Amino acid sequence: MNGQRPTRSFYHEHPELLVVEAEVLDARPGRVLLARSPFFPGGGGQLPDRGILRWRGGEVRVTGFDVADGRIWHLLHADVELDGVVEAAVDPGFRQLMRELHTGTHVLNALVYRAFDGALVTGAQMNDDGTARMDFDLPDADNERLRALEPAINDVLAQDLAVGADYVPVEDARRQPGLIRNRSVAPPPTPDGLLRVVEIAGLDRQACGGTHLPSTGGSPAIRVLKVDNKGRHNRRVRIGLAGVAPDAS
Repeated sequence: MNGQRPTRSFYHEHPELLVVEAEVLDARPGRVLLARSPFFPGGGGQLPDRGILRWRGGEVRVTGFDVADGRIWHLLHADVELDGVVEAAVDPGFRQLMRELHTGTHVLNALVYRAFDGALVTGAQMNDDGTARMDFDLPDADNERLRALEPAINDVLAQDLAVGADYVPVEDARRQPGLIRNRSVAPPPTPDGLLRVVEIAGLDRQACGGTHLPSTGGSPAIRVLKVDNKGRHNRRVRIGLAGVAPDAS
């Protein structure tokens, strides 16, 4: 990387810092651009953070994000126009839920990739009810083999493996088999042409732009709720956090 420090998002650089003060760079009624933001705007199947902005006139809920030209506009619940310095506060419970689910999907992904000859992901979605689903390109898979991955998933969680991240040039990532795990899309690169790579120590390494736990042991146990056929090629695996997710229907 020629000694250059990668351009990182604040929520990647400081994942534990959920309340920050930030200067308003630009504002319009119902939306604001901040100099820095702890909010993850969503992507890769992960829902965006929830939370509020506080300023001298009160507080307003953040309802979504509009990402354009590398800038994150915060969409607000009211048509207020902010200025000066605001306090941005992420909902910690919801962030934790998403981190647990996203870490769990990485573990599932790693085990499917190993057990099913490098099967690629065709879709993923994390939900606010404590469930997630991953779709895999597995035209000939035995669904019972997929259901039987539950003990292995929970064994990885119990090992409390470290989860970390680094950055590699996009072209290098494309040359490394298995680093880009989705069949059709890859995480967007940083402005300086790097991909963020998330690693579960001793288990998995793949490109990803989401938020994760610092180690697998921070997650509740995971249940494999359902495995479905979705078309000729796809197998959909639905998982849930034990004690959070509803029972499979």
